[in-house]
Amino acid sequence: MAAESAAFTPLTLPVLPLDDEVVLPGMVVPLDLSDAEVRAAVEAAQAAARSEPGKPRVLLVPRIDGTHAATGVLGTVEQVGRLADGDPGALIRGRNRVRIGAGTTGPGAALWVEGTPVEETVPDPLPGQVTELVMEYKALATAWLRKRGAWQVVDRVQAIDDVSALADNSGYSPFLTTEQKVELLETADPVARLKLATRQLRDHLAEQDVAETIAKDVQEGVDKQQREFLLRRQLEAVRKELREINGEQDSEESDDYRARVEAADLPEKVREAALKEVDKLERSSDQSPEGSWIRTWLDTVLEMPWSERTEDAYDIQGAQAVLDAEHAGLEDVKERITEYLAVRKRRGDRGLGVVGGRRGGAVLALVGPPGVGKTSLGESVAHAMGRKFVRVALGGVRDEAEIRGHRRTYVGALPGRIVRAIKEAGSMNPVVLLDEIDKVGSDFRGDPAAALLEVLDPAQNHTFRDHYLEVELDLSDVVFLATANVLEAIPEALLDRMELVRLDGYTEDEKVVIARDHLLPRQLERAGLDGEEVTVDEGALRKLAGEYTREAGVRTLERSIARLLRKVAAQHELGERELPFTVTEADLRGLIGRPHHVPESAQDPAERRTSVPGVATGLAVTGAGGDVLYVEASLADPETGAAGLTLTGQLGDVMKESAQIALSFLRSHGAELELPVGDLKDRGAHIHFPAGAVPKDGPSAGVTMTTALASLLSGRLVRTDVAMTGEVSLTGRVLPIGGVKQKLLAAHRAGVTTVIIPKRNEPDLDDVPAEVLDKLDVHAVTDVRQVLELALAPATSGAERTTPVAA
Repeated sequence: MAAESAAFTPLTLPVLPLDDEVVLPGMVVPLDLSDAEVRAAVEAAQAAARSEPGKPRVLLVPRIDGTHAATGVLGTVEQVGRLADGDPGALIRGRNRVRIGAGTTGPGAALWVEGTPVEETVPDPLPGQVTELVMEYKALATAWLRKRGAWQVVDRVQAIDDVSALADNSGYSPFLTTEQKVELLETADPVARLKLATRQLRDHLAEQDVAETIAKDVQEGVDKQQREFLLRRQLEAVRKELREINGEQDSEESDDYRARVEAADLPEKVREAALKEVDKLERSSDQSPEGSWIRTWLDTVLEMPWSERTEDAYDIQGAQAVLDAEHAGLEDVKERITEYLAVRKRRGDRGLGVVGGRRGGAVLALVGPPGVGKTSLGESVAHAMGRKFVRVALGGVRDEAEIRGHRRTYVGALPGRIVRAIKEAGSMNPVVLLDEIDKVGSDFRGDPAAALLEVLDPAQNHTFRDHYLEVELDLSDVVFLATANVLEAIPEALLDRMELVRLDGYTEDEKVVIARDHLLPRQLERAGLDGEEVTVDEGALRKLAGEYTREAGVRTLERSIARLLRKVAAQHELGERELPFTVTEADLRGLIGRPHHVPESAQDPAERRTSVPGVATGLAVTGAGGDVLYVEASLADPETGAAGLTLTGQLGDVMKESAQIALSFLRSHGAELELPVGDLKDRGAHIHFPAGAVPKDGPSAGVTMTTALASLLSGRLVRTDVAMTGEVSLTGRVLPIGGVKQKLLAAHRAGVTTVIIPKRNEPDLDDVPAEVLDKLDVHAVTDVRQVLELALAPATSGAERTTPVAA
């Protein structure tokens, strides 16, 4: 007990400061005596040791950023000599912890302090938890030492049983920071110190495992890249050897994009953009996904026909002959193409081919019902001009990127349909047919019609930018032909950029010519027949066009001809008919059945729709062209029917308002027209438009409804051969309407001979073919009274009754 008390008596020791270094008890460290403070402390200790027994003692104190720690280590100077590099040094062994007190005086130049030894108590025997902690630390230390290959140190660590010595042994660990070692030094409790050392060692091993895993993954990636690189080099060498064996030229030059770009005939701005992409490609690695994007983009740019143009055929008469030979009728379009070629020729002769960066392209909108030849006309225009032809189908397109292209960063990105059309044509001035432009839709992916605004604007399309190419593309020399069935479905801003050409349908004579010169030869070939085996006379073709089909175009007519020829071919193969055979008008019923469209004038008078009062014939325009529309009117029984107006037939708001106007006019002017308008007050009027499943709207049926109601009230029949169109006002004025040409063509197809139109629509008759006008008696009127005078038959020839009854 006396020895123990002496062991913890205060000590007076010279201070040996350690900058950014910590020595723990049990550690033996060499110190360089070249440092003045270290040498002063060692000399002071040696001087004091001469008067005391034992080795010289110093106090090893860590100093961090000029600040001394509160706890140091009592160290004994074991030996003074020279270090391995020849400098003077001292070997010092750490003994035990000392808590530093106040400064004091002593011999030499060193700093002397008073210190109190730190008492360390360890329970004996060790508890189970401490024993497990000792085993865990030894296991962790052994694992770390084995990774470093320090097998001799492993045995030394395993031999330490003292808890305090085992914890202080971690002071040799090079991965501990100075702060961590100071924390170990200042922890007096041996068990707590061992826990701290164990946690520090465990954390380091975990970090080392993560670092080793990352290093392993990186190394595997590098090894894979090196292996792939070597294999590719070997593959190139094998291919080169095979090319030499087969006598083929080296294809490296074709793969050199820089050489290809410099050799290509590209516009200056396009060349600059391509060379920038080549620079990026050369800087990127072979495995980079950006490299494949750049190669695809460069291939697309190099495949574009930047400098390719076809020379226009300026034989104006020859172009006119080509158009006439391939299409009957359609004079408006033919004239427009002829005018375009004539102007192009004169501009070229005067050196005005390019003005303000723009060339002389054209943008035409061909609007008309189905089957009139809009799509086939585009190919004929290209043939007449000597240009390449490409068709772009827009029906059902809903993605804006289909027009302007995708951004290159998207997987599977492609240029838009316009750029692809130019690329497919192989020329910068083709004829591009934008088919079914009125069927373009829009949804969350954008509005393709809005993307077409720049394409079809002659003032902008010389600098068109596709999202994929991102370079300017000159479309000002392209002839764009857009086709549509319904004009109202085209956005107004887009329609404003196009020149409108209407195709209102064919006359019966034109259909006969088309069937004879184009449809019949084509269908004969498809049926495996020739003109010498089967002929169809003109009378049969006329009946097919007039009674078996009733359409603005010729598609149904062509199908009827095909059906006719198939029947003849089948009968010949069955041995029922000998060839050659001439199909006449009388043979049609036996071959393809009865006619489907018999004119009202050809029916029995009792079977005609207008054989009773209250039915009038009107004219309308649909998406399939002009059509005949019948209006039926009736009055309800005064005892059972409620007063008012009932409208049926799926009518729009405008048409309903027209019916109200017609009824109001007759009520206010009934006495003047000698009509029993009192019935309109007591009995409900009902107006019906047959084909109730078809939506109808527009103001042009006003005069037809007025005539039907007047016929019903007067008991006079409406003439069978009369059809009418026009808007009516409350005062009885007949106002102008649209679609006069299409309506007159429909009247002609239906066998009507007399047509009533508004006076202000009289100039529209100039658009109607002369052969149709010759067969129609057209009356231009200004007042509904004139309509009634022309349309209603005399009372004696209409019906025996003169007062209306409930229908």
